[in-house]
Amino acid sequence: MKELSIRIDVKIYRFDELNEADRALVEAAREATFRSYAPYSHFSVGAAARLTDGTIITGNNQENAAYPSGICAERTTLFYANAQHPDLPVETLAIAARNERGEFLQHPIPPCGACRQVMLETEKRFGHPMRILLFGTEGIYELQQVGDLLPLSFDESALK
Repeated sequence: MKELSIRIDVKIYRFDELNEADRALVEAAREATFRSYAPYSHFSVGAAARLTDGTIITGNNQENAAYPSGICAERTTLFYANAQHPDLPVETLAIAARNERGEFLQHPIPPCGACRQVMLETEKRFGHPMRILLFGTEGIYELQQVGDLLPLSFDESALK
């Protein structure tokens, strides 16, 4: 038997420790939560992607009474970025969430599995690592690439 250990480095920052560009990106993700459509879960998520040219694209979760028909904030944001700017990699993706009381979460919320897979595909599409900033009022997690969220991932190499 062999054993494989996977190590993930996560840096945790206070908001005021972020550089100006990252503070603006996190703030854009926070603001996007107020435009989400979450009448069923009352859980509002916003995402903001900074492209390599500095453009910021935002999105949020959009629910539907037929639950599979809704879409998460991360996928809304990345699909829009890829559709409107097909030649620009995403440099950094920030994610924020509010609960049913309208309060931002103390601890960062990680993306669901489907969003992680889309994030990985976006990163692979451009051959460019995508930094992830997960917002919480008590700390912002920074991951250097999507593989940190999705180790042992499924990608195009598995299809060959």
